[in-house]
Amino acid sequence: MSFNTFGRVFRFTTWGESHGPALGAVVDGCPPGLALTEGDIQPWLDKRRPGQSRFTTQRQEPDQVRILSGVFEGRTTGTPISLMIENVDQRSKDYSDVAKAYRPGHADYAYDAKYGFRDYRGGGRSSARETAARVAAGAVARAVLPQVRIRAWVEAIGGDAIDPANFADAQIDANPFFCPDAAAAARWEAKVDAARKAGSSLGAVIACEATGVPAGWGAPLYAKLDSELAAAMMSINAVKGVEIGDGFAAAGLSGEENADAMRPGADGSPAFLANHAGGIAGGIATGQPIRVRIAFKPTSSILTPVPTVTRTGEAAEIMTKGRHDPCVGIRGVPVVEAMIALVLADQMLLHRAQCG
Repeated sequence: MSFNTFGRVFRFTTWGESHGPALGAVVDGCPPGLALTEGDIQPWLDKRRPGQSRFTTQRQEPDQVRILSGVFEGRTTGTPISLMIENVDQRSKDYSDVAKAYRPGHADYAYDAKYGFRDYRGGGRSSARETAARVAAGAVARAVLPQVRIRAWVEAIGGDAIDPANFADAQIDANPFFCPDAAAAARWEAKVDAARKAGSSLGAVIACEATGVPAGWGAPLYAKLDSELAAAMMSINAVKGVEIGDGFAAAGLSGEENADAMRPGADGSPAFLANHAGGIAGGIATGQPIRVRIAFKPTSSILTPVPTVTRTGEAAEIMTKGRHDPCVGIRGVPVVEAMIALVLADQMLLHRAQCG
């Protein structure tokens, strides 16, 4: 059995492959009457679109979204919303070697082990191209969450991190790295260029903050807000680690250091003195900013030859031709934002269903 659907009440299913004629998503459970047009979705896809700088894949895809159903006269109808994005710049011939041998670090062998058959053109469903459909679905989720602001940025590339003292929100959209630190962005230009020219790749860390999430969303056990967020982040291609709040750093704190102390707030709700928990306690939102950090591994498709085996078990070397991101984490920023929006929309509707 294959699982291509995410969510409980607000659910989406993605379909399509990297080198197929198109890919897309079907969003179900969206409330009716929300304003939604293709123009509301396109700006988020444009943030993720390939070929916008020399630091990403040079595959030229316009990623123009079409709404095929679920919207009438600019408003959602409450029925499934079908979204389609055509693939127009495939180069399947670049993957002739991948048909014969496995790319280490990629899903080639794992797919063969599971299905006994795989679409080797760009990785098929294992390609990060699938995330375009998630971003489109995430734009629909944002229409459900007008009160929530979701903002992600790249915090580190290849182990080189930003200086928090230099954080400037306006810088995030001012450079090709979604970097809030102008000095770090300048360093990363040389770093990513060097990896690209060497036929190699780099990993990255993305941070995301969601504000405006009210206290109460989530559940105590099997639909914890943090467990749903972790599952959503780990479903993204190349993600190998997720932290909520202080994450692993919390293991080095004492109980009193880790406690998010409270005092009476002006509006009757608590005023928190810290946010080590990342805005979630016991699986339920506290009303503080939701904070998540995500680790992306280096892109597995590289031009540097690496040892591997063929499909028939013979020793070989492989280098992946074609157009690939030297740092897949850069374009992961809008994908992370989309998945967090999708989780929060689902949690909002779950909360409303139980608590009114």
